[in-house]
Amino acid sequence: MLDQLKQTYSGKKVFLTGHTGFKGSWMLKTLQLLGAEVKGYALAPQTENDLYYLIGGDQICESTIADLRDREVLKKSVLDFQPDFIFHLAAQPLVRLSYDIPSETFEVNAIGTANLLDAVRLLDKKCSVVLITTDKVYHNNEWDYPYRENDRLGGYDPYSASKACTELVIDSYKNSFFNKAKISEHHKGIAIGRAGNVIGGGDWSKDRLIPDIAKALSNDEEIVVRNPKSVRPWQHVLEPVIAYLILGMNLEADPVKFGVAYNFGPYATDALPVSEMLKLAIDCWGTGKYKVEQLPNQPHEAGLLKLDISKAIADLHWQPKLNAAKAVETTISWYKSFVADKENIDSVTANQILAYLNA
Repeated sequence: MLDQLKQTYSGKKVFLTGHTGFKGSWMLKTLQLLGAEVKGYALAPQTENDLYYLIGGDQICESTIADLRDREVLKKSVLDFQPDFIFHLAAQPLVRLSYDIPSETFEVNAIGTANLLDAVRLLDKKCSVVLITTDKVYHNNEWDYPYRENDRLGGYDPYSASKACTELVIDSYKNSFFNKAKISEHHKGIAIGRAGNVIGGGDWSKDRLIPDIAKALSNDEEIVVRNPKSVRPWQHVLEPVIAYLILGMNLEADPVKFGVAYNFGPYATDALPVSEMLKLAIDCWGTGKYKVEQLPNQPHEAGLLKLDISKAIADLHWQPKLNAAKAVETTISWYKSFVADKENIDSVTANQILAYLNA
């Protein structure tokens, strides 16, 4: 896999939105190891401990700090760079925050994606575009049935609904401006990656379980959880990051065949309740305990959502490498390394990427 991805991305120009975020920083570091030339477009990192700073992000890519809603800035950034690949990860990604800023969530996620695709329309060269949405685009019936790519889209909370809207935006642009029947005219491959509930080192986001666990354990505090019975398909961040790159590789080779949506997640049998994930994390750290705290008037959060990944396995020859236990172990190991030797965390991050690619 490492050799294949290097052949595809080494020396290529990759435009990466959301490069200062958690998942975007893992993507940026991976692209550096593959030899790509990266231009990032995102908001500024929030703290000195953001993964982007820890991997020396400003030294390994050209960076534009701006909002997706700044249409002209975004357009100029894309057209000046003339990318071979675009990976669109930038978003307002938090369910609970979307209840506080619903209209902004819709603007950033749906209109921001339209702004990016407007820039792609003006790009006069071949380009492979992978647009990242989420597993939460599906109308969630909270059943044990894994959702397939052709299942109904929807969204209870503003975040999920905004991402379902984003997919409608993408579909409209694909039909109107990047129609597969006219690939010889526009030379654009457009694909969608859907993944969710990723975990991994360097995530400090508010109201996310792993960052809360890491902060509590490092401070020798009790972990507070809201919904211990909620079942989640735990997935290490490298699973979707590498999956997006594999999708981009295939999209470049055949933009018609692979210009569709793909689910990326763990095997359906690998979902675990929050309580079991907590026990795994505490075992990996070596100490710790947790308590359940039910806050009044909590916003609705989905209790169960699984993805059917058979299409990605069949078409892209991608499959998960890390089960839930290994994903938690790899994640907690990163945070333990951060606490022990923050200055060496760039090497730890690189080594985890290379170990995954060589596995």
